[in-house]
Amino acid sequence: MNFRIKILVFSFLLTSPLFAQINEEIVVQEDSGHTEVFDLPEGMAISEQELMNDYTNKNNLTEGTSSSTVRELSASDQVIVDRLSRIPTTIEMPLNNITRAFIDKYSNNMRSSVSVMLGSSNFYMPIFEEALERYGLPLELKYLPVIESALRPSATSRAGAAGLWQFMVATGKRFGLEVNTLVDERRDPIKSSDAAAHYLSELFNQFGDWGLAIAAYNCGENNVQKALLRAGGEDKDYWQIYNYLPRETRGYVPAFIAANYIMTYYCEHGITPMQASLPVSSDTIVVMKELSFNQIASASGVTIDELRSLNPQYRRDIVPVNYAVRMPMAGIESFVQKEDSLYAGVLAFNEVPMRRTITEDIEDAPSNVPVQRSSYNSSSTYRGKGSRSSRRNRSSRQSSKSVTVKSGDTLSSIAKRNGMTVNQLKKKNGITGSTIRPGQKIKVK
Repeated sequence: MNFRIKILVFSFLLTSPLFAQINEEIVVQEDSGHTEVFDLPEGMAISEQELMNDYTNKNNLTEGTSSSTVRELSASDQVIVDRLSRIPTTIEMPLNNITRAFIDKYSNNMRSSVSVMLGSSNFYMPIFEEALERYGLPLELKYLPVIESALRPSATSRAGAAGLWQFMVATGKRFGLEVNTLVDERRDPIKSSDAAAHYLSELFNQFGDWGLAIAAYNCGENNVQKALLRAGGEDKDYWQIYNYLPRETRGYVPAFIAANYIMTYYCEHGITPMQASLPVSSDTIVVMKELSFNQIASASGVTIDELRSLNPQYRRDIVPVNYAVRMPMAGIESFVQKEDSLYAGVLAFNEVPMRRTITEDIEDAPSNVPVQRSSYNSSSTYRGKGSRSSRRNRSSRQSSKSVTVKSGDTLSSIAKRNGMTVNQLKKKNGITGSTIRPGQKIKVK
């Protein structure tokens, strides 16, 4: 890697609207005349315009203002080395010619895209950090989705990887993400972040080196293992097996280092973040009948576009029975008030008896994982209604019964265990909000 480089940038590509689709490589030329080509991670190959087409970005980001007049398009190697050394991490982040090429890519012709990602990072970084903390991983790994998806849950690669963390179907299923005709949890920010942290934890345990683990996240464990064997030993690091890796992976770790650098030192390069106005607080409700986004929108007053933005895991605008749908809090209140008539309408349309198929071992929706400062902020999960008239008839003949709230209980989980709806439970106990505390007595009969 000890060679001088020149990055070949063609000015006509920089000004072309097709630049993001055309310039998907970095070409590095040695003084000897030899060139090396690096494929860009797909998150680096899109334009600011495409990023701003994302619903969350379009509706919550505005142009930022900066008091800085600095427009430092470049910095000396020594300055960048010093800055990288001040990032508090256990991941090695060296500066070499390849890393420098990717840093220059971000700080020069990707400035506008970086500005957008800095704004949208307000929505997703708290989710990433919480997942990484659960597995005891370095928080700097939160910048992997910057190079993978440019922080877009809707992102899909040419190879079929999807979501913020760009899981392939097989790998997603391996780490508990459901993928079927209607549901693709690779696009669920909370569930996919947990799966990614789990996967990264396993990779580090296997290779014992973060450079190798990050490379394996990109190209798979087998390819890294083969590269180690070809390089002559298991004790090699990323840069020692570099030439034996797939072409994209040769640029993947440098891109990760560059993303850490630019997301930390953007100000020094005069890049102004987009201003983020955080979306309204949201929560989830579990539907007791398969519903379309059209039906949910009519009952909740939430637009279909907003439902799609908050629920990117639903591939056909359909929420299957016993699945959770995320809505703004005001939308949930409206939905709860109207769900009896909504389900009755579904019954009339389908002309089939309503069935309740939730079992006691169904886990609560992902909103039970609290997330601060994000559009996925949630502290409880509502449960929708189902028909259980015979159960209510039996209940009316039974004596009053109370349960004691345990740590982790929600109104929805207590209602589910006792054959009630959230509304019924709230009315029986005179509860106006959704907050309960451990030790509290709740009437259920």
